Amino acid sequence: MSGDYARRMPPRALPVAMAAVVGVLYATGSLLGWGGRAFIAWAEAGAAGAAAVSLLLSSRRPDGVPAEPGAPGGLWRASWRWYGIAAASWFVGALGGALADGAGRSALSLSVPDLFYLFALVALVTGLVVPIRLPRDAGTWLRYAADTYVCACALFVLGWVALFGTLYHRSGEAPPEFLLELLYPLIDIVFVCGALPFVLGAARGHRRLAWMGYGALTAIAAADIVSTFVRLDGGGPSDDPSDILRLAGLLLLLLVPWTGPVAEPDLPVDDIPADVEVDAEERGRMIGPGIAPAAVAAAAALFIGGHSLTGQNGLEPGVSIAAGSAALVLIARLAALLHENEALRRAVDTGEEHFRALSESINDAVLICDLDATVQYASAGALRTYHYTSEELLGRPLSEIVHPEDLPRVQAVFTEFLGEQPGAGGPDDALRVSCRVRAADGTWLPTESTISRYSGSAGTPARLLVTTRDLSEQAALQRQVAHLTFHDGLTGLPNRSYFEERTREVLSRQQSGGKAAVVFVDLDGFTAVNDSEGHAAGDQVLAQAARRLRANVLSDDTVARWGGDEFAVLVQLPPDDGETRATVELAGRLLRVLSVDPYQVGDKHIVLTASVGIAFAGDEEEPGAGRGGADAGRRLRRSAADLLRNGDLAMARAKEAGGGRVEVYAPHMHADVVRRLELGSDLQTALAEEQFAVEFQPVVDLGTSRVTGVEALLRWWRGSEAVPPEEFIGPAEESGLMVPLGEWVLREACREVARWRGDSWDVGLSVNFTARQIAAPRFTETVAAVLEETGLAPSALTLEVREEVLVEDAGQNVARLSELRDLGVRLAIDDFGTGYASLAYLGQLPVDIIKIDPSFVAGLGRDETLTLLTRTIVRLGSDLGLTVVAEGIERPEQLELLREMGCPRGQGFLVARPMAAGRVESLVRTNLAGRNRPGDVALPLPG
Repeated sequence: MSGDYARRMPPRALPVAMAAVVGVLYATGSLLGWGGRAFIAWAEAGAAGAAAVSLLLSSRRPDGVPAEPGAPGGLWRASWRWYGIAAASWFVGALGGALADGAGRSALSLSVPDLFYLFALVALVTGLVVPIRLPRDAGTWLRYAADTYVCACALFVLGWVALFGTLYHRSGEAPPEFLLELLYPLIDIVFVCGALPFVLGAARGHRRLAWMGYGALTAIAAADIVSTFVRLDGGGPSDDPSDILRLAGLLLLLLVPWTGPVAEPDLPVDDIPADVEVDAEERGRMIGPGIAPAAVAAAAALFIGGHSLTGQNGLEPGVSIAAGSAALVLIARLAALLHENEALRRAVDTGEEHFRALSESINDAVLICDLDATVQYASAGALRTYHYTSEELLGRPLSEIVHPEDLPRVQAVFTEFLGEQPGAGGPDDALRVSCRVRAADGTWLPTESTISRYSGSAGTPARLLVTTRDLSEQAALQRQVAHLTFHDGLTGLPNRSYFEERTREVLSRQQSGGKAAVVFVDLDGFTAVNDSEGHAAGDQVLAQAARRLRANVLSDDTVARWGGDEFAVLVQLPPDDGETRATVELAGRLLRVLSVDPYQVGDKHIVLTASVGIAFAGDEEEPGAGRGGADAGRRLRRSAADLLRNGDLAMARAKEAGGGRVEVYAPHMHADVVRRLELGSDLQTALAEEQFAVEFQPVVDLGTSRVTGVEALLRWWRGSEAVPPEEFIGPAEESGLMVPLGEWVLREACREVARWRGDSWDVGLSVNFTARQIAAPRFTETVAAVLEETGLAPSALTLEVREEVLVEDAGQNVARLSELRDLGVRLAIDDFGTGYASLAYLGQLPVDIIKIDPSFVAGLGRDETLTLLTRTIVRLGSDLGLTVVAEGIERPEQLELLREMGCPRGQGFLVARPMAAGRVESLVRTNLAGRNRPGDVALPLPG
């Protein structure tokens, strides 16, 4: 017992010492024959005073405890306080009686001490009722009043027949006078009977307190009855044993503080001891208040019946009226009890029906098992969910339907749960366990069960309540979510996240033998399908491509949609020398199945090619090499990421090479990518620091050698080093810098040419534009603004575009170029003859110039096929009324053949090399000064 708890208990020595002193004094007085009413009165005064001191001292509130009634121990101290007031009032009355030389109490000679005695009874009943929860409805108060009346009448009739009836007949007094003699017993009977329902209905934590107070009240009432009988019978003080009963009642009050300690501050006063049975208490509280009066009345009736059978005198009219009225009230009370019991029975039946309906309607399985986990009851939901019959499930151990892999874990937590002390019915007093349960058809269903226990009549766990929920739908939903998370909805293939995780998993097993490779696939020209046929058609193409890929790989290989029109295949290879050859053959097969057969989209057949890249993981770092743990995991992730990056680089290289081919990753590819990234970063700096320059390459009339125009070419001088255009144009395109660079080139070139034209040189300007530049927002507005700003006539500007510009986003690009053509800007197709469908697009766009690709010009005089093709292009341009410009003229024989074919214009190193604006100005001034016709500048061409 803690120190704080001990300090809150009433002082132990005080009531014990007081009771001992009073008992010793009374025993000594009786042995010495002190006797007399005065001695009895003084003895009562001493016992009452001791009880008052004990109770009032014990009812003091300890420091730090609030004064509210609901505070810890507040109701106990309030009850003690009223008991103490009752004892103190009795002490005053007894003291007054002792000073009056012990005069006996009688209603015919009431005195001031009698008033204190009566108040003591009222205070005693108040203290008894204070800690008890009082009824809140009028019906209960009426039942209590009826019980009090029946009990009081029964005791009155019983006392009259047994004790006072004979005295009444012998005394010859009138009934009113005799009833006054019985005033004290009658008041005591009313108090005893009125308090009995409250005591029987007392809560468990207050029961001993209530019963000890009721015992004191009963002892005092019995003492008054005995004292009145002795006095009416003519006996003296020596014949009156009532003082012993009265003294016992007062000593019982003195010991009331020992009915139980005041609860600690963190414990409620109504805490129920563990050794008290809840069911018995509840039965006593519900049945006791109604049964006790009936039992008293029954005892009185039996006694009166026996009295009548022995031939004793009949009852007086008043007593008969009391008995009869009590019988009528009792009958009404019993009828009310029957009605209440019927209502309770109906409520129980309704509750059982609700429980059965609830258990049958819910899908959760509700089982009641014994402590050995044997099924004793199964709800309809259990039978419906697991498809068992009640005969198959009842009496069956749960261990027979739990999955063998889950059974050891379930048994371990179940044993631990049963070994714990039962709680208060909260969440900690229940076991939650997940396991698989076998249904009647043999399937295993994922479940989650909550097992709780409830106590039997002995206070120990007697049954287990098992509530089981079938998680099959939830598990299926989780699998569906996982599938959607790691699979592509359009093609049904695994997505990029799954492929990356799968690659790490395969690489982690490389140390046990075998290797891996990845094959990346990109559909060439897929963007044109989306633009021309719509995204729905593109989706159909992707779905067909996915089916072709999946049908041409092994079951151990993984095909995934990497993103957009790109796919990836993870190939698991055996550890032999043919792995490289097998993977390359697989890549070639995938290229063929994607390129040979057209894709069916509605009533159209679409032919596409593919760019395929291969990367091997054979040379990667072993994931288990070196240190383990987190370092090994990081190396594994890096190895997988490197492998995937290498496959993507190889695919990109195949696409850059024109597509429709297979490329195997080589280390220089990564170096090229790194260089391109570095160039992209350097391009940002170069643009800010104006490291770029514009050079001009003349275009001449091959018949007259006259310069008809210049082509603007971008040059990058990184310090004193010139970066070749083929190295930085691609990175500039990828980084998006080509748009601002192109605008800068257009503005600088237009400004120079406008100034030359202002000097009477009739020269045109050609500027190359890429697809990204043309697709940039406000492209046409930018070109128009530059022309207006520099003053260059639109007819002097020629926009050169490659043929792929007319294929990618053809609709938008053709529309924008047509707008510029409407402004007067001339259009030229660069590198004509090498693209997708040159002739097809000549009719869609008002082209003015076609420029023969240098690869055709390079073969003139050496390759008959190229010579024939060049001649055909020149004749085609002439027939269509287009100006033809031959690019890349570097040898005199090329120039002669072009003149012979009738090619009107050309450019190349043989004609003139690209030069800065200053050299062009010198050339113009020299030629203009020596010629008669203004505006003509001629170059000295061979022949």
